[in-house]
Amino acid sequence: MSSPVIAAIVPCYNEELAVGKVVRDLRTAVPGMTVYVYDNNSSDRTAEVAREAGAVVRREERKGKGNVVRRAFADVDADIYVMIDGDDTYDAAALPEMIRTLREGPYDHVLGVRDQKTDTAYRPGHELGNRGFNWLVGGVFGSEVSDMLSGYRVMSRRFVKSFPAASREFEIETELTVHVMSIRVPQTELAVGFRDRPEGSESKLRTYHDGFRILSLIVQLIRYERPLLFYGLLGAIAVLVGVILGIPLVVEFAQTGLVPRFPTAVLAVGFGLAGALAWTVGFVLDGVLRARREQSRLIYLQYAAPRADDGADSRPPILRDAAS
Repeated sequence: MSSPVIAAIVPCYNEELAVGKVVRDLRTAVPGMTVYVYDNNSSDRTAEVAREAGAVVRREERKGKGNVVRRAFADVDADIYVMIDGDDTYDAAALPEMIRTLREGPYDHVLGVRDQKTDTAYRPGHELGNRGFNWLVGGVFGSEVSDMLSGYRVMSRRFVKSFPAASREFEIETELTVHVMSIRVPQTELAVGFRDRPEGSESKLRTYHDGFRILSLIVQLIRYERPLLFYGLLGAIAVLVGVILGIPLVVEFAQTGLVPRFPTAVLAVGFGLAGALAWTVGFVLDGVLRARREQSRLIYLQYAAPRADDGADSRPPILRDAAS
């Protein structure tokens, strides 16, 4: 029985001080795994250090972690995919257990939930912001998540190949989490060690800038993935404003038979029509969403589930036939 092909994707930007240890730790944790370091226009020796440590180094010119993940998921062919940051904050020793869990589940997505090993591993405000995003996304999409912004994940081929990867920067983790929820793949969580970056290494996260980008992406994903909720709320607000504006006019008309504030009446009717239009848009997009999810599901089902007992070829039949 052949072993499954396992690939680790390590996005890097100026991680000269950490990437060598990350690559060595990954190769020690899972011997035989191919480690792909994607250099995202680094100005230091990130690529050279990674190559010396035994990684396959590739370069992505477009800045942003989302662009790196999009490129890697398209280019790398494997049965099991590992995504981990190149800053040496995640415990690579947890990887064998994550892979075993994925295969024995079988699951399509195993999320590494960060367990702080030092009091300073999280930057100020990041832990609170992460909890807020977890609560918001879990509430909207109806599925609990403990650490949606974690950069440490193990995924099956069928999950990766059905993931559209539209994000450009650090909001890619949010998109991955919502993809898990939207197509309802089997997934689980495991606690993984999380520590400070190496001394002298600087985080690329910008607390407020990236926080607003993540919040903006969540709103967009609600619009795309929950159109009835999004446009239903907009429609309800518009109708409510129309009713508030219109009730005094209706009362006055009933008493006097006159409509003295004609512009207000037009405005009230306009808000009512806008609300009805928003509801209509929501229903139409909900039908489009259903068709899109069915298509994603069909793509997902072309690939076999991860297996614990063998390394069966998980490529879809058309690719297996072409290879033979």
